Amino acid sequence: MDEHLEMVYERLREFYASGGVPWDDPLPPPEVIGWLEGRPSGRALDLGCGYGRASIYMARLGWEVDGVDFVPHAAAVAAERAREAGVDVRFHIASVTDLGFLAGPYDFVLDVGCAHALDREGLARYGRHLKRLLRSGGSYLLFVHLWEEGDETAEDRPKGIPEELLRESLADGFELEKFERGVTQVRDMEPWQSGWFYFRRV
Repeated sequence: MDEHLEMVYERLREFYASGGVPWDDPLPPPEVIGWLEGRPSGRALDLGCGYGRASIYMARLGWEVDGVDFVPHAAAVAAERAREAGVDVRFHIASVTDLGFLAGPYDFVLDVGCAHALDREGLARYGRHLKRLLRSGGSYLLFVHLWEEGDETAEDRPKGIPEELLRESLADGFELEKFERGVTQVRDMEPWQSGWFYFRRV
């Protein structure tokens, strides 16, 4: 694991250890639920799955799901919750930049708040794995915090990723079908720009 990822890992490990992470809801975000509604099931990959809320939700709909998170505590809790829910999800402890152990093709890849923690090099590795694993015509739904000028001085909110870097990193092999810009606020943090990206593998 490189220096940047080690820093991200330590921050997230401490966050999980403190309890009460803001993404510990029983259901995935409405955008995920809306995308899945009425679609046939298939193989899905949940990147940065956390406590497994989206993975478990998809498994309940009949999807065959792999969830990946590099924080062991998160993956362990996700596995226990899947057992309690009576669904079969394979959870893996790994970085989203090192997915060589997975074999495609997947019909759907989901990332709610993971890719925006990567630097340029990490995002390039992430993109290569994504391109290899997602089938042609498959869908990729991504939620990120978007970095804006001046955000480097805002210590009380996630720094995110520049939109231009994200689009550049996924330009080869992916078509952006829809983009929804928004503002996200968690608890008493300052709000920040965010976006939902709906990609199709070409």
